[in-house]
Amino acid sequence: MIRTNKHGLIIAFFALLVSPVVSQNETNRPFFRSPDGIKWVSTDLHIHTVFSDGSVWPNIRVEEARREGLDLIAMTEHLEYQPHSQDIPHPDRNRSYILAKDALRNGEVLQVINGAEITRSMPPGHINAVFVKDANALLHKKDSLKGIEAANTQGAFVFWNHPNWTAQRTNGIARLDPFHHYLIDNKLLHGIEVVNETTFSEEALQIALDKNLTVLGTSDIHGLVDWAHGIAKGGHRPMTFVMVVSQTVDAVKEALFEGKTFVWYEDMLIGKEEILKTLVRANLSFTALGYPKGSDVLNIAITNHSALPYTLYHDGIYSFHTKGQLVEVPAYQTVELQVKTKAQISSMELNFKVLNAIIAPKSPLVLTWPIQVP
Repeated sequence: MIRTNKHGLIIAFFALLVSPVVSQNETNRPFFRSPDGIKWVSTDLHIHTVFSDGSVWPNIRVEEARREGLDLIAMTEHLEYQPHSQDIPHPDRNRSYILAKDALRNGEVLQVINGAEITRSMPPGHINAVFVKDANALLHKKDSLKGIEAANTQGAFVFWNHPNWTAQRTNGIARLDPFHHYLIDNKLLHGIEVVNETTFSEEALQIALDKNLTVLGTSDIHGLVDWAHGIAKGGHRPMTFVMVVSQTVDAVKEALFEGKTFVWYEDMLIGKEEILKTLVRANLSFTALGYPKGSDVLNIAITNHSALPYTLYHDGIYSFHTKGQLVEVPAYQTVELQVKTKAQISSMELNFKVLNAIIAPKSPLVLTWPIQVP
């Protein structure tokens, strides 16, 4: 509510400035439509607060996620790196998670899970463990492997953070060292960030494909999410979406181990081919509107049911009457195509490369849509 008094105009203006961002969930529009029988759980599995090297209290991370419409976040403070320890001493490395969980409202969709970041020079670099029971047991300052083994003993999902970070890979190229091969071969490492904050690593995606690691994208947020990603202007943080049957923590954990994820980064989708096929088919629908009287040019509507604008490149046998081969379908909107079929037909197929759905380095998703003409 906006109060009014003798300074009412100033208060009203200030209230407009600080009004909360309306999330997709608050408008009852999901980020992405799900096929029948499954759900897409939106997550951020790599975030920081003042309990390591972040700038905000844990309840702010909960409020940011709530406003943006996320379903699940993981508190993943650095175990070893504690630059605020003189100001905020905390012998319990679970404290950030406890405070964040306490900030949840009764019955809300958003969930918080416990995690930690094992912070090492390369190799192995920085490693996140989520769904941990006790973060303190992962703190082994002189032995990287013991911390990772302890996480696995707790049944945690373990992944490699920002393998392309230029502070540890000066050329920005993610690559495996013998230590990483050991972790993967012994099933101690389960996923890899292909997106971290504002970077995308094609090389990390290839590693995920080659080694059957789960594809992840995270914000690794330290400051304010809005400052980093322009939420108030329609932006969004990098998110990992997890394909589940039921929206429970256990179901999310199981699906992460099974690799049922995709990443939403800026206006890109990144993931394994079968997952992106399922996603895009559920969110782009093609409807034949028919032929105008006396015309052999077929009108087709393409409807986008998601928050992502799609960029489609047509490489089929038909040409379009008002567009070239490139077709943009804005978020939550419908565009029309006039397809020159040369004669009136009862069925057809349209072949598109979805240029902003990436299934491998420099490889967009390719899909065919069958269309029945009324």
